[in-house]
Amino acid sequence: MTTFENEYFQKTFFNSSDIEGFIKSANKDLKIAGNSDIPEVVFKFSYDALIKIGITLVAQKGMKVRSKMGHHIKILQKLSQLLEDEDVEIFGDKMRQARNLDLYSGGAEISDKDSKEYLAFVQEVFKKAKKKLHL
Repeated sequence: MTTFENEYFQKTFFNSSDIEGFIKSANKDLKIAGNSDIPEVVFKFSYDALIKIGITLVAQKGMKVRSKMGHHIKILQKLSQLLEDEDVEIFGDKMRQARNLDLYSGGAEISDKDSKEYLAFVQEVFKKAKKKLHL
């Protein structure tokens, strides 16, 4: 059973249209990533989609993510637990670290090869999440 720490999550009611809105937003980001030839754009929108997928599955459990330091780590952990796939946390954290390096440390080069691997990974996570959501 997945437990949600009060420091990072808050009990909230979400209806089915809320959940659908979250998953549509993640899908939109995946489409942008898939339609771009710029590795940094592919990476950024893939990472954003991954976080949104996590937010969606957490919301399905009636929990809202609190915006505070470390919340992306918690989203990735919960996504991994809810999909019962430890690779989600491992690979997702690799993406998070690359994003932080780019954002907070003056930039990091994302190769075309890496961006395509990240996108393919997030697309697979999206498929698993849709099955879990019965969509």
